[in-house]
Amino acid sequence: MATVEVTFTPLPVHVRTARLVATAVARRSGVAESLLDEVRLAVGEACSRAVEAHLRHCPGQPIRVELTDDGEQFEVVVIDAVPETADGNGAGSKDTSAGHGGSFAVLDGEVPLQLPDGVGLAVIAGLADDVRIASAGPGTSVTMSWKRRAG
Repeated sequence: MATVEVTFTPLPVHVRTARLVATAVARRSGVAESLLDEVRLAVGEACSRAVEAHLRHCPGQPIRVELTDDGEQFEVVVIDAVPETADGNGAGSKDTSAGHGGSFAVLDGEVPLQLPDGVGLAVIAGLADDVRIASAGPGTSVTMSWKRRAG
């Protein structure tokens, strides 16, 4: 079982790096080329959610991404460090953009638009074979996995 771990400061610019690393590790792990865009998009969405929550509540804490290949499936875990009590939400309520007021989208470099709560997880769930959200210490983990398929 090979595992790669990436830790980054909560800045939007680092989301791109996390996506690139996830795509490279997925490719090296034997994930079908047809699934690499799904991996890249899902990891980007999960990392963006974590960055947004960190910038609001704990900008000094890093975000952790763990990428694991067990031979049968490729798994990515994005772990934030946002305290359960941030905004009065518990870890169970972090299913809406890490529980902190919705996701943001930028269209053609324009002003960010607020998306309804839960859109980020809906996107992730549509891209990964399996998605799990759980408490992880003081924060939340979003676990995404893809079964390895022939390309």
